[in-house]
Amino acid sequence: MGSGAAPEASSIKWKYDIFLSFRGEDTRNGFTSHLHKALESRGYDVFMDEDDLQVGQVIKPELLQAIGKSKISVIVFSKRYADSSWCLNELVKIMECGRTLNQIVLPIFYNVDPSDFRHQKGTLESDFQKHTIRHKDEVVKEWKDALTEAADLCAGVLKDR
Repeated sequence: MGSGAAPEASSIKWKYDIFLSFRGEDTRNGFTSHLHKALESRGYDVFMDEDDLQVGQVIKPELLQAIGKSKISVIVFSKRYADSSWCLNELVKIMECGRTLNQIVLPIFYNVDPSDFRHQKGTLESDFQKHTIRHKDEVVKEWKDALTEAADLCAGVLKDR
């Protein structure tokens, strides 16, 4: 991912190896926490919001900075990911970093269909109907475009058995 105008990934000073983007209530105490533990046990420096934010800090700027300082972003798309404007704002930043910093972006679709994210159908359709009422059209379009872009990347699809 990235264009010819983006800086060489080897010239960037990364603070984190991996940034994990996820909907907390969907996967924090299950899949994402296991993924986080497995990555750290293999020596990766992983940013996960509950680990690296200090009490009293403003959350949004810290998260956005961490995204820009991570070599890889792993997005765990789950059932309620697109219901969260917070997650969608993270996603926009992640996709921007993929284009401008040559950051590696790895989507994982956890118990969801990638085509629902690509086309904002299924439960995402009702999520975006709500977003359209609450947010400006330009913001909603930016979120939809980021979802489509992320869903078009080579991804992992995981389903519970």
